[in-house]
Amino acid sequence: MTKITPSLRPTWRKGEPLFQLQHTDTGSSARAGRITTDHGTIETPIFMPVGTLGTVKGLHTHEILDEVKAQIILGNTYHLYLRPGLEVLEAAGGLHKFNGFHKPMLTDSGGFQVFSLTGIRKLSENGCEFRSHVDGSKHLFTPENVMDIERIIGADIMMAFDECPPGTADFGYARKSLDLTHRWLDRCIKRFSATEDKYGHHQALFPIVQGCVYPELRRESAQFMAERDAEGYAIGGLAVGEPAEKMYEMIEVVNEILPKDKPRYLMGVGTPQNILEAIERGVDMFDCVMPTRNGRNAMLFTYDGTMNMKNKKWEDDFSPIDPEGCDVDLVTSKAYLHHLFKAGELLAMQIASIHNLAFYLRLVTDARTHIEQGDFVQWKASVIDQLGRI
Repeated sequence: MTKITPSLRPTWRKGEPLFQLQHTDTGSSARAGRITTDHGTIETPIFMPVGTLGTVKGLHTHEILDEVKAQIILGNTYHLYLRPGLEVLEAAGGLHKFNGFHKPMLTDSGGFQVFSLTGIRKLSENGCEFRSHVDGSKHLFTPENVMDIERIIGADIMMAFDECPPGTADFGYARKSLDLTHRWLDRCIKRFSATEDKYGHHQALFPIVQGCVYPELRRESAQFMAERDAEGYAIGGLAVGEPAEKMYEMIEVVNEILPKDKPRYLMGVGTPQNILEAIERGVDMFDCVMPTRNGRNAMLFTYDGTMNMKNKKWEDDFSPIDPEGCDVDLVTSKAYLHHLFKAGELLAMQIASIHNLAFYLRLVTDARTHIEQGDFVQWKASVIDQLGRI
């Protein structure tokens, strides 16, 4: 008996499609496009600030919108399921109403977090049993209930539940893990297709391509995902310890197969250089905690490289943090930010987080401009080395 391949096509957004490809760079695979959701549009390539617990750590909504100029943010299914919990989120009318961010949102499935709980999780065909890192209570994530949880959270874009194996996994483990991820995806699609958008706005489901650093597994996974006819696709399991060149190779392998007319989301990446390299290879969407985490530790990203604001050399430098940056950059001197970090003031972490996120958004906006102008490759070559300078 022939097995019928599950398709997400019946769940697609009605009317205007989720994604429109607008420009492709003449000298590379870099693309500019537009994602349309019921909470607004997103111009790609795009960086998405990480709001794990419904908040981009340390930032008010108006700062995310006005200073950072974020077009979409992330929430995390695992963390939101544990705190504040589904009862509160559902009573609020979903995450948009709970946190007051009315632009598009995306939720990770929690797979990466659950599989990071080494020693307090148990994996089976059914799903993953784990203990909460908050209070030690026991829980079970399955493809079906993760779809239900993400429906309740209410993000515009949902991720499928997958296993994210370690970057060092051998081929045998990677093979078994990938097969499980594929079986789980078909269960996700079945449950997602049988449920409705909960709050009156469209929700899209993105499958996640896995396969570690093995080209044959990545090709197989990309083909498997492409056959499911999704509105977009994620590339997972990279930036988990493998060399950067291996990551770029896997992106190329996968993007040769994924549909050209659908957005590609590279999960958890990365440095400014990583992002430009991935854009050149045809990636449209990015997220990473690096801008905020590094910012809280006094590291600022700029086109001239990184700056450690705790260094003594900044103590009497009264020039703006970044003369080309956001409003906060223009009114804050390097000396003042250095002082705030040395004094242990909370404002230091807030200013640095705003700067770094605004810089990441500026970086992808500049990349889009150069894709449209047809000189992305030349522009990238002119900035990439300086971005990594310490």
